[in-house]
Amino acid sequence: MIFILLLVAIVGYSMVIFESPIKINKTITALLTGTICWVVIAIFGYDHQHLITEKLMGYFGEISGLLIFLMGAMTIVELIDIHKGFTVITRRIRTTSVLRLLWIVAFVTFILSALLDNLATAIIMVTLLRKLMPKGEIRMELIGIVVIAANAGGAFSPIGDVTTTLLWIGGQVSSFGIVKALILPSIMVLLVPVVVASFRMKGFAVLRAQISMAQVRQEEKMRGSMSVFIAGVFGLVMVPVIKTLTGLPPFIGVLISLSMVSLVSIMYHRKKTQEEKDKFSVAYALTKVDISSILYFMGILLMVFALQEVGVLREMADFLIETLPNTNAMIVVIGVLSSIVDNGSLVAATQGMFSLTDYPMDHSLWEFIALCAGTGGSMLVIGSAAGIAVMEKEKITFMWYLKKITPLAIAGYIAGIVTYLIQLLLIH
Repeated sequence: MIFILLLVAIVGYSMVIFESPIKINKTITALLTGTICWVVIAIFGYDHQHLITEKLMGYFGEISGLLIFLMGAMTIVELIDIHKGFTVITRRIRTTSVLRLLWIVAFVTFILSALLDNLATAIIMVTLLRKLMPKGEIRMELIGIVVIAANAGGAFSPIGDVTTTLLWIGGQVSSFGIVKALILPSIMVLLVPVVVASFRMKGFAVLRAQISMAQVRQEEKMRGSMSVFIAGVFGLVMVPVIKTLTGLPPFIGVLISLSMVSLVSIMYHRKKTQEEKDKFSVAYALTKVDISSILYFMGILLMVFALQEVGVLREMADFLIETLPNTNAMIVVIGVLSSIVDNGSLVAATQGMFSLTDYPMDHSLWEFIALCAGTGGSMLVIGSAAGIAVMEKEKITFMWYLKKITPLAIAGYIAGIVTYLIQLLLIH
């Protein structure tokens, strides 16, 4: 049975990795792989069907909690965008200096990705930069920094990146614990590339006349955009607080926040016709949510839990621990792999490799996994959702990113790791 299960998982995940050449959507492949894994277990692994059903429903409870959380958070971001809430930030960027713009874009992206999520933040910042300047070397380098900043900001926030969200919902890290442990290393992941890029940008100082703020300043300002933006950000920030205070799953907090943002929206549009109201409703926002990504994670998690159920992940963990010098080396390798393989599935696999009994909540192992898997994806443009989104919107090539941005991302990755290990040494 284990041989068949591994064969299905390897073939399925290989098809996910080579989505572009084989031209089969990775969401379909992931769903098919995850479900077939459980069919294999049902046929070969258990004598009684009700046992496998009970196991599967237990795992699916965890999966559905994550998916509802992701859908709720994405819908809040879309509601803010529909109300032009992000113009609250973009209209305040007034600089005409390339160097100053680099630092502003980097740290606005870093903060926003921690409050919202790294994918949505990357898309927002790319849209902004496309309005600020024509396509060229300056804009592409700034967008490369956006990818690094988005992933760095998401790494220390329980709602900022799917890797940290998985660990948070799984009980491996607490909201306060992960912020406290990773905020400084995450800043270093961003700071080192920005400092290096600053020296490179000095050569572009003469081109700063290309930057035109007129279009951004003139962008339509919608009534209620500020209120919806504040309600959305406040609601998302309150999600970890609600979980900490009540102990309830995070999707409860995100649904409360979604309702709150929707009510603020309704207040501003209640006197309009039904047709106009529909353009600002939760139902319309849901049509803009990337449901494909949510279904993809469902398939991946079904596959991971199937491998966990038969003990494959535990055996893999034992093999890696015996082969590599220590767990830290293994996690660094996982971070490098996350630039090639989806980081969400890698983190989900590590959750099955190591138990909470051996490594309790807020153990350094989980924090280090969050840092490496969350920021390692920046090393290649295909290594994170933010990178892929930027690649599609800006038409950045793999080789250009490898040449111009990868060295910066590697420097930031190393700086973050060194900072975390020194911080851990000083604390303990």
